[in-house]
Amino acid sequence: MPRILTQHTLKPDVRRWTGISAIAVAVLMSSEFVVKVAAVGSRPELSDESALAAFTAKVANASLTVIFIDIFLMAALVVFLASLRQLITVARHDLQWVADLSYGSGLVFVAVTLVGDALDAGGALDTVGQSPNGTVIRALIEGHIVMFGSIGGMLTALVVAAAGYVTFASTTLPRWTGWFAFAVAATNLLSVPAIFNGTSSKNLFSAGGPGVTATATFPFLAWVIVVGVVTIRGERHHRERLAERVGHRTAESPVTRPSAV
Repeated sequence: MPRILTQHTLKPDVRRWTGISAIAVAVLMSSEFVVKVAAVGSRPELSDESALAAFTAKVANASLTVIFIDIFLMAALVVFLASLRQLITVARHDLQWVADLSYGSGLVFVAVTLVGDALDAGGALDTVGQSPNGTVIRALIEGHIVMFGSIGGMLTALVVAAAGYVTFASTTLPRWTGWFAFAVAATNLLSVPAIFNGTSSKNLFSAGGPGVTATATFPFLAWVIVVGVVTIRGERHHRERLAERVGHRTAESPVTRPSAV
């Protein structure tokens, strides 16, 4: 009976898992966005607590669905960050501290996002089987939009900026992906001052406004997709080059003839 759990079978292909996790992040984040747009929509102003309570009660199940998807999204993002860190440290061990900066910032981003999800879920659960309290819901929303907005934008900027730096310092990814990472870091930094712009859903660059999604969330999603596609293609090209190299060595090896007795 063949042994399944061996040293060889327990060694996953890091490039493949970087690509798989990146695709998972893209699919989950896209699904989350579709549910938000189609089933949740835009909330009323936080100052109108009665309308806010009624809106939260109406979209409670849809909001919990978004949070449910986000839990799996964060798990896939952890796999992506760990895989990317491994790719970098194998190529340039001396740059491990920069790779750790990207990985550590990503883990903090995941933790902050999950705390924000918990606050958002608390608002939705406040409407289940009881009369919603608009004051409580407002306080929870004001907490989570800062985590998703300014705090998340800064942490994401650290993740992609560090990844972009090691892209130029190593051969892990093509250089153009490094420039793309720096551009994504810059757009994420644009979302940080949104903390001073209030909470109005009509203000494009308010805390938690649509401008934050456009300048922070979507560029980061695009970068994750790009890195995933590039690493998957890199794995295929690496295997092709390795096969060509082995075939070339086999063709050049001299034929050993039996010695005469």
